[in-house]
This record gives sequence, structure tokens and C-alpha cells, in this order.
Amino acid sequence: MATNTTLLPDAGPLITLAYADALDLLLKPGWSVELVDMVLHEVTRHETPTSKRIAGWVRDNGVRLVETKVYHHYMQSDMAAPARKSNLGELAVQQAMNDFGLADGRTGVFLFEDHKIARASFLLPDNCRKVSTRAFLLFLEQQGLIESAAGIERKAILAGRHFSQIRFPPD
Repeated sequence: MATNTTLLPDAGPLITLAYADALDLLLKPGWSVELVDMVLHEVTRHETPTSKRIAGWVRDNGVRLVETKVYHHYMQSDMAAPARKSNLGELAVQQAMNDFGLADGRTGVFLFEDHKIARASFLLPDNCRKVSTRAFLLFLEQQGLIESAAGIERKAILAGRHFSQIRFPPD
């Protein structure tokens, strides 16, 4: 993977890693981490078991927010009239990946957990990858950056996370 790689986590991986008290694993590969504005809004707009932990981690690590038209439109329409609310995070991530497609020398890694995304027909620019939380954890284990991918999954599940059973890419 290119040295100028940026990790773009979706809501699911953030929640799972927060349950496992393992958000710092996003920093392990040494890539920059950016968060799409709509995704941050999705995981922090309501108080949940992980919302404050995620917001604090983003703040404490100076994670750069990627501004999107999707979030801007959502915030404007939220004031005037009810807006479409489903899949807005994914639409915002798609917009961010499209921007990566126009950037020279950058690689974007979209980290997801939702089974709908695994099957979604995202247009992935040549310099973007789509990787599941489970595959990311296995990558970290194979690189010697964590002891056990299964251990992180287990910790999240024991803390109350209903972790996706999807395997992407499929075995």
C-alpha cells in the first residue's frame, strides 16, 4: 500500500472498535486517518455507549474531518424540512472517495462493517480500497501490530457489540 494512505472509517468500525476500547488501532498502520463529517455526525448525534468515546478520540487525536456536500445538505434540510436519513454516511464516504480519485499519489482505504456496503456497487477509484473491520484486524495481526484479531472482536462482543458476521472479501 502506498505510504500516502488515508484510512476512512465508516460508522460500524468506529462503533466496534470503541466497544473494544481499541480505537487507537486505526492509527497502527501509520496511515493518516480522516473522518467523513456525516459519519462523525451519525456516531455522535445521539448518546450511545460509544458516542462520547468516539468524539473524544477524534478530538484527542486531531482527526481531520472531510467536509461533504451530503452533510452540508443534511444540516440545511434538517432545519427546513425532514431530509432523507438512510445511507447518508455511505453517500458522504462515496463523495470523499470520488475526491480521492482525483488526487494524485493518495490511496484511500474505506473501512466498513455493514453488510450492505460489502455488496454495494460503490464506484471505487483505482486508488481506493474497500476493507471490512475483520479484514483490517487480520491485516494488523499479520503485520505484527496486534496480537490477535479475534481477541479484539471478542472484546467488542463481550462489551455488547453485535459484530457483523460478514467476511469480506469472502473466504
